Amino acid sequence: MDGNIINNDVRIRSHVVGTYRGHTGEICGLKWSGSGMQLASGGNDNVVHVWDRSSASSRWLHRLEEHTSAVKALAWCPFQSNLLATGGGGTDGAIKFWNTHTGACLNSVDTGSQVCALLWSKNDRELLSSHGFSQNHLALWKYPSLVKMAELTGHASRVLYMTQSPDGSTVASAAGDESLRFWDVFGMPDTAKKTDQKAAHEPFSPVPRIR
Repeated sequence: MDGNIINNDVRIRSHVVGTYRGHTGEICGLKWSGSGMQLASGGNDNVVHVWDRSSASSRWLHRLEEHTSAVKALAWCPFQSNLLATGGGGTDGAIKFWNTHTGACLNSVDTGSQVCALLWSKNDRELLSSHGFSQNHLALWKYPSLVKMAELTGHASRVLYMTQSPDGSTVASAAGDESLRFWDVFGMPDTAKKTDQKAAHEPFSPVPRIR
């Protein structure tokens, strides 16, 4: 593992448009910001890098070194473009929040379990985290207070991946126990609630609800 990031533009023949070097271990997380101008990378070297696509330099914009284990979980905030959440695996178990304009760590919360994935709500100021050893669960956090609002259990192994439905209400989680689970965790935007009240059928009903 060379620790390099290759930026490809698949629309053109000479598709390699940039190479970012900085990690000394395997890269296990990559996430573009909503604007597409910044890229966050997390590695087995316990480091998070923030890269600026508009810069002529291939050097990182920020090098964030406060995690103590590999960083796979990365999530850009949808309501504050310069806010990045990162989660440490292994014995770290912390979710950290960064200002990517300055590189400052704004806040941190110890989850007590390795963090595998992070997902911001599209509709509310909330963050969902998924975990491995020792809890194998999902946790919902209010931002910026970082009050834990709910714990979602059901998986028997590490919850490795999460994805959000287009309306932002339902989250699908995939774990090492080879199961998919669907959670009605974030709630729907107000416009969708009126439509849902008239609906006669829900495609994934019954979906576990917390609201």
